[in-house]
Amino acid sequence: MIEKIVNNKIKAGIIGGAGYTGGEMLRILVNHPNVEIAFVNSTSNAGNLISDVHTDLFGETDLKFVSDVPQDIDVLFLCVGHGDAKKFLAANSVNENIKIIDLSQDFRLTANGKFESRDFIYGLPELNRDKIKSAQNIANPGCFATCIQLGLLPLAAKGLIKSEVHINATTGSTGAGQSLAATSHFSWRNNNLSIYKAFEHQHLNEIGESLLQLQPSLSDSLSFIPQRGAFTRGILAAMYLESELTLEEAQNLYQDYYSTHPFTHVSGKNIDLKQVVNTNKALVHLEKHGNKLFIISIIDNLLKGASGQAVQNMNLIFGLEETAGLKLKAANF
Repeated sequence: MIEKIVNNKIKAGIIGGAGYTGGEMLRILVNHPNVEIAFVNSTSNAGNLISDVHTDLFGETDLKFVSDVPQDIDVLFLCVGHGDAKKFLAANSVNENIKIIDLSQDFRLTANGKFESRDFIYGLPELNRDKIKSAQNIANPGCFATCIQLGLLPLAAKGLIKSEVHINATTGSTGAGQSLAATSHFSWRNNNLSIYKAFEHQHLNEIGESLLQLQPSLSDSLSFIPQRGAFTRGILAAMYLESELTLEEAQNLYQDYYSTHPFTHVSGKNIDLKQVVNTNKALVHLEKHGNKLFIISIIDNLLKGASGQAVQNMNLIFGLEETAGLKLKAANF
């Protein structure tokens, strides 16, 4: 049952608040009309002002990072690295009535969707909105997975993925997280472009599960080539497959599928990342080239691909307007 919050604010806790997704979570929640940030946990920054780490929040909050995990909250966001959510839950007792929204990949797949007595629902609203509304725990989707799925879900819903899907997608450097690596240094990333995990990116598994949920007969493969882009945030996925649909039929199919989803829009014009960066929006553009349906999908990897979608899921769970706290305009210049 949806928990409707009317007068009292939702008390939110954040684990891993010093990273990129934690910082974006704070940037959203600090101005969310229905949320009070109860605490922000960071073992490495305990006692420090949040605004000393996330300098964009200077003047917005006087909160400090803490090392403990208070239990007087309604929802807990796990903004931690992959593998660390399970470790956190194993090491810390979290009250059963606290809803958990996990931004790692630990609980996204059906086989991994349970931890002790907690069942996790895959949190892509454009796929599972009704399930999310009654969920106690959410596994937030991956950023590449979100972008690619939003480009393919309407086809799968009608059983129309009938050939191999070719996908090339480029992500900004924030997708790699804050931990330094050779490929995240400015001097390497700037004016550069590279491919990694070709045909075997970990997000393929969750994409496959979602498409099979809508199209159980799906047997065709997804060929995914991920790229590192020389920019900080955003994902552009370019996909094509064989299709008998006309362009008009495809556009009508996509518009019908997303007509009740406030953040995903179908554009008749070509699209670019500046239209979605700093927002929770996803834009999809379709073209027809011979027998190929060409699909472009774009999101901000830190918002619709992470923290923004997590807040969207929180809004659905607690019976708020789905767009609450997320009406963000892109910076186009």
